[in-house]
Amino acid sequence: MAGSSHPRRPLSSSGGEADRPVKFTNRTSSGRVVSLSRDDELDTPGDYAAQNDYINYTVMMPPTPDHQPGDKPDGPTVYPPPSSRFRSDGQGHVKMGSHASDADGGAGGGNSAGKLDRRVSFLKNNNKSMLLRSQTQDFDHNRWLFETKGKYGIGTAFWQEDQFGNDTGMSMQDFMDKPWKPLTRKIHVPAAVLSPYRVLIVIRMVVLAFFLAWRIRNPNREAMWLWGMSIVCEIWFAFSWLLDILPKFNPINRTADLAALKDKFEAPSPSNPKGRSDLPGIDVFISTADAEKEPPLVTANTVLSVLAAEYPVEKLALYISDDGGSILTFEAMAEAVKFAEIWVPFCRKHDIEPRNPDSYFSQKTDPTKNKKLADFVKDRRWIKREYDEFKVRINGLPDVIKKRCKMHNKNEEMQEKKRIKEKNEGVLPPDEKVEITKATWMADGTHWPGTWYDSAPDHAKGDHAGILQIMSKVPEYDPVMGGPDEGRLDFTGIDIRLPLFAYVSREKRKCYDHNKKAGAMNALVRASAILSNGPFILNLDCDHYVYNSMAFREGMCYMMDRGGDRICYIQFPQRFEGIDPSDRYANHNTVFFDGNMRALDGLQGPVYVGTGCMFRRYALYGFPPPRANEYTGMFGQIKTPAKTIPSDEEEPLTEEHPDLNLPKKFGNSTMFNDSIAVAEFQGRPLGDHFSVKNGRPPGALITPRPPLDAPTAAEAIAVISCWYEDNTEWGDRVGWIYGSVTEDVVTGYRMHNRGWRSVYCITKRDAFRGTAPINLTDRLHQVLRWATGSVEIFFSRNNAILATRRLKFLQRVAYLNVGIYPFTSFFLVTYCFLPAFSLFSGHFIVQSLNVAFLSYLLIITLTLVCISLLEVKWSGIALEEWWRNEQFWVIGGSSAHLVAVLQGLLKVIAGIEISFTLTSKSAAEDEDDIYADLYVVKWTALFVVPLMIIVVNLVALVIGLARQIYSVIPQWGKLFGGAFFSFWVLAHMYPFAKG
Repeated sequence: MAGSSHPRRPLSSSGGEADRPVKFTNRTSSGRVVSLSRDDELDTPGDYAAQNDYINYTVMMPPTPDHQPGDKPDGPTVYPPPSSRFRSDGQGHVKMGSHASDADGGAGGGNSAGKLDRRVSFLKNNNKSMLLRSQTQDFDHNRWLFETKGKYGIGTAFWQEDQFGNDTGMSMQDFMDKPWKPLTRKIHVPAAVLSPYRVLIVIRMVVLAFFLAWRIRNPNREAMWLWGMSIVCEIWFAFSWLLDILPKFNPINRTADLAALKDKFEAPSPSNPKGRSDLPGIDVFISTADAEKEPPLVTANTVLSVLAAEYPVEKLALYISDDGGSILTFEAMAEAVKFAEIWVPFCRKHDIEPRNPDSYFSQKTDPTKNKKLADFVKDRRWIKREYDEFKVRINGLPDVIKKRCKMHNKNEEMQEKKRIKEKNEGVLPPDEKVEITKATWMADGTHWPGTWYDSAPDHAKGDHAGILQIMSKVPEYDPVMGGPDEGRLDFTGIDIRLPLFAYVSREKRKCYDHNKKAGAMNALVRASAILSNGPFILNLDCDHYVYNSMAFREGMCYMMDRGGDRICYIQFPQRFEGIDPSDRYANHNTVFFDGNMRALDGLQGPVYVGTGCMFRRYALYGFPPPRANEYTGMFGQIKTPAKTIPSDEEEPLTEEHPDLNLPKKFGNSTMFNDSIAVAEFQGRPLGDHFSVKNGRPPGALITPRPPLDAPTAAEAIAVISCWYEDNTEWGDRVGWIYGSVTEDVVTGYRMHNRGWRSVYCITKRDAFRGTAPINLTDRLHQVLRWATGSVEIFFSRNNAILATRRLKFLQRVAYLNVGIYPFTSFFLVTYCFLPAFSLFSGHFIVQSLNVAFLSYLLIITLTLVCISLLEVKWSGIALEEWWRNEQFWVIGGSSAHLVAVLQGLLKVIAGIEISFTLTSKSAAEDEDDIYADLYVVKWTALFVVPLMIIVVNLVALVIGLARQIYSVIPQWGKLFGGAFFSFWVLAHMYPFAKG
């Protein structure tokens, strides 16, 4: 069939027609393709726009109702189309040629050979829905499909085996295989919010510079002392504001794809035919130290939430560190494991959220929402009764243990009396005193190896043997399905296995420094490496439970994604329950967790905040990342790849910074040293794509764990002994870092200093939830501990000024702010007294409230308000939360931060050690008023300075007002300046005054 239904005149350069470019096809508004005549106006680009270059083409079409094969069309020359793996040889040939008869190279055909080189097919697409049509009329495609065996081509909807499956080597499965997908996405803050945010920061920086210059050039000659104090404070505030705001230049959001994680690691594949989980293992650490301040019921609920988490049972292990060696905690954990045998399958069967039973049964929402199984109500009623009995058993444990100990000790006393009588011929001497050691007894009638109620040698706090007890047996490799009567619940088709759970209490002796929580965590790192060796470690406080059962998987998305081998830890935000609705003392701390931490995620990553953090075990061991960058230049603008770990044949790496040296001294445990390489390999991302560097082969982690035996358990006990860390690098380069009360910040800083990155994982449903002290005294003591740790960091080698070149410039600024912010308290306290001094003296910080001063003040205030509003916009916090944070910044800065700086200076100058009491964890047992603790007044010396600020400003307001009222010539301008700033101070102090 010819390319045109009308006869065409021969093309010649000497023709009389006007020269116009050729047209081939055009798409109609309905999406169909029709042929174009050369009379239509169409501009073709490039070589095809040459004059006198008309091209005819012919499309070979298969038989259709509108087109039957006929005589071979004459005229055009046939050029075979380019070969394609998706097209058979007998399909869709495109014929192109010229009607010019000047084959001998005449005047009209002299350039025909060159023109033919440019005559290529415009119809490379072999889609039949585009070609199977008559060029004289539209082709009825639907009718053709109905009346004939139509061909749809190649794709996932239809596959014609006889046409496409024989000679191409392709099959339907090649199209059905899912392409490689990333596990996470980075979502940038919209430019409409971020751009004005950055511009306003720059504007405020410039205005602050001009304002401070103006203040220096215009002193108040009448009150130089007042002017001098104010200008020093304002310069420091500007510097402190810069340290806080600069790291917020690049906030980002992230999201994880749980479906992609499941497809990649748990779907059947050639390397994993049975679809077993290829995810790496996770070891969860829960730390507790005092059973009185940290109620065992709270800890037990946290344990239950971890055991019921949605993660492969055989890949999950739980360890609890009882640094007090308390039998109460030990037996509470035994009760928790017994209750978990029915609680965990119940959660899996009915998809319970949250999986902390206390929080679940305390919810005010409808428990039947989205529940479809008919036996849910019956199961819930039964499990609620079981949980109530469980709580009663936990609450009754102290009395049960004491009664048991009293009974056993009485029997011991009777046995001792009997022995004395036997020595004295059946007579007990009247002057003989029967003295026995009052031991603490276990339920099996043996002595408790930990701390006794009545302290004794080798059984006291800080002096007891190491304890390691496997509470739940190692889970089977294959799922163990329950039956119709598993504890009166129908668990048919439900996996009833429990993850590995171990109780650990490290050995303590009086002559050793045990390094508080950091030492306990390092003991867990070593013990878990021997028992399970999960390549990832999640640490939780005893009162922070799993609120989102999928949180482990979301964290794993970042670790297993492309580039995840450079991530040292995933920090989850801290969320709190039991806080008063008004959040009087900013306990939620949302400005930090949703603002500062989200902004740091756009740099090198958030800081480590002590709980809710998933670590890469290999990074905890002090090794550098497989790839890192160095940042040089004044602002770190020059990025170059850093040196990597050398192989055995290469020369050893010599670095100028001690943090970049490789760790070498891990202790004398061969089993532990052998586990390091295994943990590193198992923590690599899946090497299923050419862009994934340092990956492991698929299916490498589907083999079962080796079973635990007696030698393995004995080795685990040996590595938690108090002498194991002697002559090692534990606490210095390996594990949690010693020497600071805020060991969490220092540990994260060391990892960033080696070039690692961290990620902030904000899940749609909160990952973890915990409790926070709502009482003002407890809150201030908590802030005091954090601020004291920051002062220690500032005066140590962990100061960000001494960081390596692998730390980004703005990340360095953020860590520098961590060490400097407590020193703002000196200037803040001074500035809070300045309004009162102004009212007392009758002078102000400026000579007069002129237009320049008020203009600067207005611009600085407005830009700050706009910046705060935009920050509220991209961080998602509420304005009330921002204001509460500002109020508590003044309250904490004038009390806890000030004392922290003094204590830090005492430690640095005089060597006086700082001790802190453990923050009490609320058990929430007062059902009449869950906020009763908010109104309890506990006097502390931290109240002195804030009280002085409030009283002095109130008195100054009264005196200043009285002076102007009874003055012959009142100067209301000076009163207004001082009174305004006094009200500013009192507004910030309102929550403190409210108590």
